[in-house]
Formats: sequence, structure tokens, C-alpha cells
Amino acid sequence: MSLQKGSTSVRTSCLIATGLLFLGSCGGGTSDAVNPTNNGESTAGSTGSGSTGSGGTGSGGSGGSGSTVTPTVRTDVVTYKNDVARTGQNVTESVLTLTNVSSSTFGLLRNLSVDGKVDAQPLYLSQLTISSAAHNVVYVATEADSVYAFDSDSGATLWHVSLLPSGETLSDTHGCDQVTPAIGITSTPVIDRTAGPNGALYVVAMSKDATAAYHQRLHALDVTTGAELFGGPVAITATNTSGTPGSAGASFSPGQYEERAALLLSQGIVYTSWTSHCDEPPYSGWIMGYNQSTLAQVSVLNIGPHSDTGPAIWMSGGGPGADSSGNIYLLAANGTFEPTLDANGFPNQQDYGNSFLKLTASSLTVSDYFAMWNEVAESAADQDLGSGGELILPDLTDSTNTVRHLVVGAGKDGNIYVVNRDNMGKYSPTGNSIWQQLNGVLNPVFATPGYYGGVLYYGDLNGTLKAFPFTKAMLATAPSSQSSTQFPYPGTSPAVSANGTSNGIVWTYENSSPAVLHAYDAGNLAHELYNSSQAANSRDHFGSGNKFITPTIADGKVLVGSQNSVAVFGLLQ
Repeated sequence: MSLQKGSTSVRTSCLIATGLLFLGSCGGGTSDAVNPTNNGESTAGSTGSGSTGSGGTGSGGSGGSGSTVTPTVRTDVVTYKNDVARTGQNVTESVLTLTNVSSSTFGLLRNLSVDGKVDAQPLYLSQLTISSAAHNVVYVATEADSVYAFDSDSGATLWHVSLLPSGETLSDTHGCDQVTPAIGITSTPVIDRTAGPNGALYVVAMSKDATAAYHQRLHALDVTTGAELFGGPVAITATNTSGTPGSAGASFSPGQYEERAALLLSQGIVYTSWTSHCDEPPYSGWIMGYNQSTLAQVSVLNIGPHSDTGPAIWMSGGGPGADSSGNIYLLAANGTFEPTLDANGFPNQQDYGNSFLKLTASSLTVSDYFAMWNEVAESAADQDLGSGGELILPDLTDSTNTVRHLVVGAGKDGNIYVVNRDNMGKYSPTGNSIWQQLNGVLNPVFATPGYYGGVLYYGDLNGTLKAFPFTKAMLATAPSSQSSTQFPYPGTSPAVSANGTSNGIVWTYENSSPAVLHAYDAGNLAHELYNSSQAANSRDHFGSGNKFITPTIADGKVLVGSQNSVAVFGLLQ
């Protein structure tokens, strides 16, 4: 797992009984107006301890002055890549268009300074009442164990809390260069606007005490004040009776792990998943579920119960996803896998290195999986499948008019794997039995894909941003278009804004110095609409680059994390 490998919740007006939210005349939720996925559950995140700062103060930083165009539909972004399918699409963006996203009319409005590196994707709530006034709020978590709430229009700091307990410090790096210079909050939190009295933001923070003991804690914060909710925070611990006694698979040791993958909130449960510091043993593949209302741990799974060398779960900052039935999907990194199978076709010791996994949420057990025919050799060569993240595709109809339920992913071997969620294919040493496989179409992948309008977007290591359209549930074997820009390590994790079926724009982040925000025509990636290096006099430069960054787009704003700030882009006056 070495690093050489490296929801949009639409506030319209109704909550369906299944927990799915659709575009219409209802209160809060998710939507896919182009391709209804039936998997857009609302999500929530973790909690934090610490002092609550004062609200309504702070500087917005430098940049241009913003336009006052009012969105026709207000949008919340409450989870990584906009929805629990991890599509990255916001299809209710009415302000930003193919015409007005250009360097003459669009640019940097302000830079919101924070106290540490921003590795988590910024989240956003529109028209949230704080101190009797409505604010469009951007939430920022930092590696200094801080969470901030800013007014995205003025740049004012609405509140700031430290989740670092008294007498504790940030975690050191454990001799690993994956998260530096210290480890605090790495993963993207999740928000449930309906939880608690005003809404809750869930977040995991790491720290170290005076005895050199490490701690991982799950926090639930009130979105209007930053105050702790539900008796939080709670210390994250776990045991696994099926693990080898004394091994990493039997007992969770907080110092051996970090929460890199984004949090998932599905059906009232907040899920955390854990990676190692580089490949430093002992470590294993922990997933834990917590009741979002009580923060009580309700489920534990280890996907490497008999291993001290993985698999970990990191997915370049991507998060496990969920379908409409609550089944959870993820990609495991390299690690132990038993090619000797039991009578049901599962590895006989339940170690799932380098695998697509489908988990039954109610029991948090592996219900199906796919592992490549050469999985053991790829794991031994540090060719993680889980260096990339999964994307749960909307229902697609094939050439026989059969509706297919698919999930897609890619990792270091450069292959795109399209897997049938109803029959994932398991493992065979003689070949893969999956829906579709495109061999060698990508460089190694350290990113998560995006999806919009029947097209899959990938940004591989040192490669271009590529568009692969689906036709009758089959992915094109070559890109239909690609960018001229090649993206350095780690590649890029695209997000998409659109107004239904029009004004599709793919947004990407280039990890360079200075960092660069790019915008492309979703229908033709050769047509770059804008990048933040185009304007004269470095007008739109916003700081040095960072890895695993996904832009957040909502209500005419684009929010981008950096080394010590979040940049706010939008239409210029």
C-alpha cells in the first residue's frame, strides 16, 4: 500500500421513506436528475472534542469580489464526492455555465486561511441559520485537529473548534511520508443536516498523549456552533474474535492506523475504515460502524483477520460507498489473500487483500467479492487495487434490455474493472469472471473517478483526464476525449457540475506549485474552459499543491483545499 501508489444533498422539498432524496419540492437530500441512481442516501460524519471558538469573525483573504447571482436550487454537499455512490456529480448547479466559466468572468474570490493542511474535501450547507442569520457555510477540517465553519460569501469565520484534548498533541508521522508534518484529521467528514437540534458533522481526529499513547476519536459536532453532540467524542477501539490471537487482526491499536478513507453515513450508521502508516506492520483491515445518534459502536469487521500486513483501506481519500439497499462497497489495498477457497468460493481464512468487496450492512459481513486472477502476485509487487476508489454506477440497461447494477474501480495495474454488483465474480486462478475489463488503458491510479451523463471520467498518474462513455452498459475501450494537461502525482479526482443535462463541467485539481484548478467541457475534455493559471498577475493562484484533492462545487462556488487554506472560486463582479 505504499504511496509509490503515493453528495450533493439537494435542498428541494421531500424525504423518501427509504432514505433516498430526489429533486423535487422537498426539504434536504440527494439527486441525480440525469441518471437516477436510487442510491443517493443522505450521510453524516463523525464528532470531535475541544473548545468552541467565537462566531462571526475572520478575514476572507485575498481575491476578487463575487457576483450576487442567486441559484435557482440550493445545494448541500454533505459527503465525499457528493453522494454515497461517490459519483462526484452535482446536477443542480444553475449559476456556473459553459459560457461564464472563463478567466474573464470567473476566478478566485477569497482564500480562507486555516491552521493546518487540508486533506479532507470541504463540505457545504446552504442557507443555514446561525445566530439568527442565514449563511452559506463551508466546513473545513485540518491536520491540526481543527474544524472551521466559514461564510463562503463573506469569508467570515462563523466558528472554529479544536478537537485536540488538553495535554495531548497531534500524532507524529510514524516515520511515514504519506501524511506530513503531523496527523490530525485526514479523512473527509460527513454531515446529516437532520441530526441533533441543528444538524451534525461527524469527523475522526487523531492525537497523542503525554504517555506516548495514541488516540482515535469519533466526534459529532453541531453544524451551527461546533459543540459536541450525543455525548461525544468516543474513543475508537475494536476487537475481532475471529482474528488470530495477538495479531493486528484481533485487536485495533490506534497508533498503527490513520483514517484516510472518507467517512460513510448509510442507514443511520457512520462507517470508519482504516489504513496503515505506509506499509509498517502490524496492521490489518478494520471497518467499524457507529450509531449516528448515540455514537455507540454497532458493528466491526476485519477484512484481514489473520494478517499483520494488510490489507489496509485508503483509496486515495475516497470513501466506501453504498447502494439503495444499504450494501457497502470498497476496494481493499494489497495484503494477504488465500487463493484456497471454501465451499462457497470465499478465501478460506477470510483475508481479502486487493479485492472489490460487497458488505451486508446489517451484519457487516462480506457477502460477495472479486479478486483478480493474479491477485497474489500483484499484492506481492505492491500493486494495490485499493490505491483507487470505487464508484457505484446508476442502473444501466444492456443490449438485451436487462438492467445492470455495476460498480467500477481501478488501481495501480492500470486496468479498469467493471463488476456486476449482483454477482461479483469471486476468484479463479485461471481468469477473471466480471462484467467488463479494460486492460492497460490507464497509468497507475491514485485517484477516484467521476460520472455524469453516461460518461466515466478518470485522471491517472502523469496522465490526461479521460472520458469513457457507456453504451448499453458497456464502457468504451478508448477515451472519447481527453485533456491536453497531464496531471502529476497523484493524478486527479474529478468532480462534475451541471444543471440537469446542460452545462456539464468537469472540475479537476493539479498537484503542482502553485496548485491549479481546471474546468473542462464535460462533453469534450479537449475544450478547457478555465484554469487558475490563465489570469494575469497570478490573480487566481491559491497556494501550493496537495495530493488527493477533490473540488467541491455548489451554489456557484468552487471550493478547493490546499496546504493551509481553502480557496473559494466563483463569478467575478
